[in-house]
Amino acid sequence: VGMFTLAEVASLNDIQPTYRILKPWWDVFMDYLAVVMLMVAIFAGTMQLTKDQVVCLPVLQSTVNTKPQPSTSGKADFTTVETTTGQGEVTSMGTVSFGSAPTVTPDVLLSRATSSQYQPTESGQELKKEQKDSSGRKTNLDFQQYVFINQMCYHLALPWYSKYFPYLVLIHTIILIVSSNFWFKYPKTCSKIEHFVSILGKCFESPWTTKALSETACEDSEENKQRLTGAQSLPKYVSTSSDEGSPSASTPMITKSGFKFSADKPMIEVPSVTILDKKDGEQAKALFEKVRKFRAHVEDSDLIYKLYVGQTVIKTVKFIFILCYTANFVNTISFEHICNPKVEHLIGYTQFECTHNMAYMLKKLLISYISLICVYGFICLYTLFWLFRIPLKEYSFEKVREESSFSDIPDVKNDFAFLLHMVDQYDQLYSKRFGVFLSEVSENKLREISLNHEWTFEKLRQHVSRNAQDKQELHLFMLSGVPDAVFDLTDLDVLKLELIPEAKIPAKISQMTNLQELHLCHCPAKVEQTAFSFLRDHLRCLHVKFTDVAEIPAWVYLLKNLRELYLIGNLNSENNKMIGLESLRELRHLKILHVKSNLTKIPPNITDVAPHLTKLVIHNDGTKLVVLNSLKKMTNVAELELQNCELERIPHAIFSLSNLQELDLKSNSIRTIEEIISFQHLKRLTCLKLWHNKIVNIPSSITHIKNLESLYLSNNKLESLPAAVFSLQKLRCLDVSYNSIALIPVEIGLLQNLQHFHITGNKVDVLPKQLFKCVKLRTLSLGQNCITSIPDKISQLLQLTHLELKGNCLDRLPATLGQCQLLRKSGLVVEDHLFDALPSEVKEVLNQDTSIPFANGI
Repeated sequence: VGMFTLAEVASLNDIQPTYRILKPWWDVFMDYLAVVMLMVAIFAGTMQLTKDQVVCLPVLQSTVNTKPQPSTSGKADFTTVETTTGQGEVTSMGTVSFGSAPTVTPDVLLSRATSSQYQPTESGQELKKEQKDSSGRKTNLDFQQYVFINQMCYHLALPWYSKYFPYLVLIHTIILIVSSNFWFKYPKTCSKIEHFVSILGKCFESPWTTKALSETACEDSEENKQRLTGAQSLPKYVSTSSDEGSPSASTPMITKSGFKFSADKPMIEVPSVTILDKKDGEQAKALFEKVRKFRAHVEDSDLIYKLYVGQTVIKTVKFIFILCYTANFVNTISFEHICNPKVEHLIGYTQFECTHNMAYMLKKLLISYISLICVYGFICLYTLFWLFRIPLKEYSFEKVREESSFSDIPDVKNDFAFLLHMVDQYDQLYSKRFGVFLSEVSENKLREISLNHEWTFEKLRQHVSRNAQDKQELHLFMLSGVPDAVFDLTDLDVLKLELIPEAKIPAKISQMTNLQELHLCHCPAKVEQTAFSFLRDHLRCLHVKFTDVAEIPAWVYLLKNLRELYLIGNLNSENNKMIGLESLRELRHLKILHVKSNLTKIPPNITDVAPHLTKLVIHNDGTKLVVLNSLKKMTNVAELELQNCELERIPHAIFSLSNLQELDLKSNSIRTIEEIISFQHLKRLTCLKLWHNKIVNIPSSITHIKNLESLYLSNNKLESLPAAVFSLQKLRCLDVSYNSIALIPVEIGLLQNLQHFHITGNKVDVLPKQLFKCVKLRTLSLGQNCITSIPDKISQLLQLTHLELKGNCLDRLPATLGQCQLLRKSGLVVEDHLFDALPSEVKEVLNQDTSIPFANGI
């Protein structure tokens, strides 16, 4: 007959080896107690299967000589046995002895019979012997009847507990084992525990942990160092494990440390600075991220804590239940029993006296089991006491903060705190090393080391480029900080820092004597006091790009020598209230202010810089600029740009700017410019840009802007050019590209100072000969029109350097182009076949290189 082995049942108790760090001493002790209880159950079951039997003899009616049996009904005892009944069935039995009344036995020979089915031959021999023995008492029962009555009395006379004891112990123990380890198996907690143990192991073995703690130890006093290193004989920087092997729990590790060992005594070379290799650094950075995400995930709930408390309560209740009902059965187990099976019609006797051979063993096993359960129960009670003695849903790293320089390690709560409390029961070093990865100071330190290791002076030098202004520029993008070597690039003119959230500018920046321009794109940089003093005195141009106005560092508002400030970001909240910039009063030398945002009104504190501001640029994102009153105070502004502000008319506030020289109202929704007459008061206005609007016509009052030199009206809806435009004698640049103009008026010949004329993308079909009286023309853009021929008089434009004719209906180019002395092929924008059709001598002239200096541009 087979039954489970101990190993099979004990496997329920198995957990992943890595989970052992979450098993406090009481859980381990209870696991061992559970294994011993399993052994008791299996031993009792085995004994019951192989040895258990009841032997019964009939009580003869004629005899009165029977002693009364002592009554044991008040006592109970427990023992575990395995028995096999007559049919070979496996049962577990408890023995009950009942107090029997005095019995009268007839004076007949009672033969001594042993009716166990395992010894048929022996029983037969004994029967024969008893028949010969004159002192025996005959019962006239045959062997089969004895077997029958033994089986009947096994089921009737023995208490049920004697028969089922091994199975009850087995079931109870399995329930206790499952209760102990359920939190390791339940999916919602198991996944978190697995993740926690995995991260904890990596934190414990990470070279960064040891380096961080080592540096802390070095920073502390000698006394503190002794306290930190404890009994270790090696300094913290030294590892006894190899580079590849994982460190032991007690020995800190730093890879790539230099050390030598001799046969006699260790000769240790402690490096002054320990460099983590790139792989170690990347692994440590990944660990910081994992710890952060794990903390956010696990701190939200207390499921693990509740489950552990729940399973401990279940075990305690189970212990009380087992103890209460088992104690009642100890004294019901006895060796002798009286049996009344009511089978007189089959056997001839009504009462039998039986012995249970396993009674004493069963009683001992039962007492052992009760004592084990008591010990188990007391441990459960201790566990409950520990669970409620201190708040386990809070965990303080105060001790670690005191012992290390990482005073910013935060306290944690809920399941995260509970898991750390459990780990502390195993080894407090784990949470100490884990705390390093909760510290932002530690993380920043690691980033700094990795960053400086990766971005050397040579590598940074390779990234320096020359910008459009021919200045040396370095652009750093998405780094964890600013590498130290940047500040050794002393000849750098422009430094751009983009998406570097932890940017710090140290005192070393004062070496960068050429630095005049700084860009901070989503980079709220912090500066040291010495660095700030340097920037305050030397910085001329600053670009700040932000999402939230709070990203603008406070020191920006104190740069007294700053000339140009560019602010790009959101300055308008959802309810259209202005997000205030801080006072600009300290920016005493600011000349240019450029704001690219979503303003509905011009910030009032811009007036702080009004006395010295000469250029104000506001680029909106299409948000309508409604309030412009602050502009009236900007009396010294010479250049004003209001782009993409959804303006429908020219704002009246502009007419107060008596020093205005250039006005740009690009990309608005201006339809009419009747107010243009008011510009006559702005005596210095020389440049007017009204391009990319919806202007339909130009009022004749434009003639009053006497000093106008540049007029930009491209990308509007003009259909004609009024004669008034050509009365502006000082006009040097006229751009009316991309309108619907069909005719160039003959009055154009009046513009004797015109140097640049752009009429690309209109509907012009004929060029008036008066156009060629503008002999100062350098740029003539006539592309994308309907022009059919170019007059030979183009040869009069001796200063022409740029001629655009592409996209017309030309069939040839005039040969007189060759007389335009400064025109070269590079400045001639025309279809290739038209150029090729020119006489070879003209092409030769146009293909010449010229060293004659000329101005090409607006």
